[in-house]
Amino acid sequence: MIGRKFANISRLAVSYIILIVLAISALYPAIWIVLGSLRPGKSLYSKHFIPDQLTLVHYKELFTSQVYLFGTWYMNTLKIALCSMLIGVLLTLLTSYAVSRFRFKGRQTALSTLLILGMFPGFMSMIAIYLLLKEFHLLDTHLALIIVYAAGAPLSGTFIAKGFLDTIPRSLDEAARIDGASNFGIFSRIILPLSRPMITYMALTQFVGPWVDFIFARLILRTKENWTVAVGMWDMVNTIQNSNFTLFSAGAVLIAVPIMILFAFLQRLLVDGLTAGASKG
Repeated sequence: MIGRKFANISRLAVSYIILIVLAISALYPAIWIVLGSLRPGKSLYSKHFIPDQLTLVHYKELFTSQVYLFGTWYMNTLKIALCSMLIGVLLTLLTSYAVSRFRFKGRQTALSTLLILGMFPGFMSMIAIYLLLKEFHLLDTHLALIIVYAAGAPLSGTFIAKGFLDTIPRSLDEAARIDGASNFGIFSRIILPLSRPMITYMALTQFVGPWVDFIFARLILRTKENWTVAVGMWDMVNTIQNSNFTLFSAGAVLIAVPIMILFAFLQRLLVDGLTAGASKG
């Protein structure tokens, strides 16, 4: 009995140690960046983990500098991410609702096509997308990014959303149809309220993707005033003359703010939706 109790305590202690090490490994870089953004000067190196002096001058410089249009880049990225999220979530929900609730010719082919296309990395289609956008004179526009991000959302989200919609009983659809509800009425009044957990998940993932994307935005956007915040911050440290890493750290902290706020608000909706969804059957 004593040996078994000791073994259980040992396993529990090892588990806690592993969790503590993982937590420190995850939090240490984030704390270092936050402290670096408050450190005077341009270098992140310091003999002390906590700076002797703390300053907010880097945050002020981001929005007052004539060289870095951080405020403009920030608003550009926010507009692109929000529009892409709203359109992408709507397209994904409509697509997943159609393949989950209806049986039509070519349904399996469409699902197989989505599955196969989702396996290929986005880099493979980047040149083709670039040429299409060039033909439609959409290069160096935010509309180009919104279209591409939103159109790509169903490729990654349809199967996940379909799997969730399949768990909603079809008896609810049939009861609503007996009461005279149309397909759109069923979708808007029954499916959407019960799909809050999935909508929350898709909103989070489809906001974060455009918000932090650099490669495609760098390829499409040419004018400095049209840059996203990822492209603009890359320009901050691209050359030796612009190696202002404390300013870069301040920008990195500000980039994380909308994601944390969005997650904080949607986390409650996610929990509430999961709790409500557990009794829908």
